[in-house]
Amino acid sequence: MSRRIKTEPLTVAAFAPFGDLLSVSGAPDKIINQGQCGRYHDRALLDFNDGRAGISLFDANPRALPYTLDMVERHPDGSQAFIPMSHQPFLVIVAPDEDDRPGTPRAFVTEAGQAVNYHRGTWHGVLTPLAAPGLFAVVDRIGPGANLEEFWFDDPWEVVAG
Repeated sequence: MSRRIKTEPLTVAAFAPFGDLLSVSGAPDKIINQGQCGRYHDRALLDFNDGRAGISLFDANPRALPYTLDMVERHPDGSQAFIPMSHQPFLVIVAPDEDDRPGTPRAFVTEAGQAVNYHRGTWHGVLTPLAAPGLFAVVDRIGPGANLEEFWFDDPWEVVAG
């Protein structure tokens, strides 16, 4: 039998140990485009060892809860931002690092207009949209060398609605 994780609301405070929550909240930092656009400036820490920032498009198949979490991954050489190109929710799974292994995972469900940026080296689940379309812009490191570590759980976790 798998271990169980309940989803939590995705908030700045809850997500802070793992990365940046990107959303429009509060007053914009400045008004641009002849007063027609609020700019929420510099909302994510893009952090790369070497290489450069690149923007890729991902088209992921939707999943459903309950969801079986049997693997997490991390990128030691760069942060990774997932920006949905629709207003559909997606599942965000992260885990603290405990002696170079993932600790107990946490799971969040986004609201419309939320995106995430995983800090460099953060254990996280794979891209998991909960509805179609699963289209995302992803900002991450483009450069030489392997920038992926996977960890497979001997005893998977079951993610259920909170």
